[in-house]
Amino acid sequence: MKKVKLLSSPTAAHANDLAGSFPLESQGLRNLGRVYWNLPEPALYEESIFRGESRISTAGPLVVRTGAHTARAAADKAVVRELSSEAKIWWGEYNRPYNPEKFAGLFARVQAYLQGEDVFVQDMLAGADPEYQMPIRVVTELAWQSLFARCMFIPHKNLDALKKHVPEFTLIAVPSFRADPRLDGTNSETFIIINFADRLALIGGTGYGGEIKKAVFTVMNYLLPAREVLPMHCSANVGRDNDAALFFGLSGTGKTTLSADPNRRLVGDDEHGWSDNGVFNFEGGCYAKVIRLSPEHEPEIHACTRRFGTVIENVVYDEATRNLDLDDDQITENTRAAYPLDFINNSVPEKMVASHPKNIILLTCDATGVLPPISRLSPEQTMYHFISGYTSKIAGTEVGLGIEPELTFSACFGAPFMVHHPNTYANMLRSKMIRYGARCWLVNTGWTGGSFGIGKRISIRHTRALLNAALDGALNNVEFGIDPVFGFEVPRSCPGVPHEILDPARAWGNRDEYFKKYDALAARFIDNFALFASGCAPEVTAAGPKRLGQPTL
Repeated sequence: MKKVKLLSSPTAAHANDLAGSFPLESQGLRNLGRVYWNLPEPALYEESIFRGESRISTAGPLVVRTGAHTARAAADKAVVRELSSEAKIWWGEYNRPYNPEKFAGLFARVQAYLQGEDVFVQDMLAGADPEYQMPIRVVTELAWQSLFARCMFIPHKNLDALKKHVPEFTLIAVPSFRADPRLDGTNSETFIIINFADRLALIGGTGYGGEIKKAVFTVMNYLLPAREVLPMHCSANVGRDNDAALFFGLSGTGKTTLSADPNRRLVGDDEHGWSDNGVFNFEGGCYAKVIRLSPEHEPEIHACTRRFGTVIENVVYDEATRNLDLDDDQITENTRAAYPLDFINNSVPEKMVASHPKNIILLTCDATGVLPPISRLSPEQTMYHFISGYTSKIAGTEVGLGIEPELTFSACFGAPFMVHHPNTYANMLRSKMIRYGARCWLVNTGWTGGSFGIGKRISIRHTRALLNAALDGALNNVEFGIDPVFGFEVPRSCPGVPHEILDPARAWGNRDEYFKKYDALAARFIDNFALFASGCAPEVTAAGPKRLGQPTL
């Protein structure tokens, strides 16, 4: 159903004041209603409230509901199969091929849908390093999604640069438009489709903000390897001695929480590139899970839920008091907050390129409860675990997930966003690690003393203590043992961490049951890695786990 036309909106008189010189007509969007160009945060608040899209909660965040989709619709993502990119793409579950003629037809229907409709445009930048920045354009039918884009990407610093903006990639988000699978060849009424030849992405049938940011990330994952830049699904921070650290992991593993360390400066919480200049953020903001967020354990992120300019997705709040209830998961476990990076007090300025990393952290949420909380990896083991990308999907992060964590392997700790074959990214990581002398740690933020439902989640306090010891070099001075299954090095002690946490077998009530479970996990690793072994060096394949007989320790 078409939207009811508004007679006059709060910012209508100034909708074109910040318009770029590159017109929407050049991109096939004609006969639109009013176009709102590059509105700042206060104006987008006014438009969103006026249009009934959102509410304002205590202390100023904008609270929105994303509709039926409160997580990524992974099964509805596709890539147009065309000559310029066809041979470079890792086709399969995460890069489903989409017919170019169908794309043209779908785009024509989106163009027709938008005729006479108001749209919001943000001309932004992806990539903090000026040498590798990509000008992007985000066109949305909802004002709050325009604010979301403004939170997540990097704005121009002056009006002259904004006026000269020419997008190298454009994303059009129309949540109210539904595809017809019979006509459009989509998986459902929802679609996230990227066309590298046309430099265009279309999103429809979903209002979830994460689809916008991940579509741009997917584009960067495709383009940057050709320029010898490794795109990474990781957070990053920098210590007092300018020692950068990377934190790879899927949603729910602690990537955002652990990188927001008050003793280190935050580079970014999710998407980065590693070039010969160093590490740089792709984004200008953060997109954090906020379910059961604690001001004691996560003070920096919690404070952002009480800031004007933050977009709060799917969080329950009291209509009378406008107070948020971060503990209530009745809408979804995947409640989110999008906010500018500089809302984190100790963040690195957007324009800064961090140093080459000294430490690489691979975060896994092991729901089986058998992996040690921290292990030191050799370069070959690093490649093995990076390609494996083992973790557990946590409730709410994708459509269809239940309460119980789902064991999964996600290549490069971000398979849904990797366009090239995982070996492309793994080989680049290995090369940069060796060149710049980085060490790697596997950190388990999952369960201990038993699997999910029996054991308990490893304390964030203990995880932080282990990470701090790894990052400041304290773990280099302790004794290590060799894990009997995976062969990596496990510290036997760490200040502030109980011994039974470091040795998960001791935390289980039954050691035989522990090793049976560990052996079963090793089997899963071996089966999964068989999919990638043909493209790996023999020493990388050999760095995987070994099945157990009857272990004696």
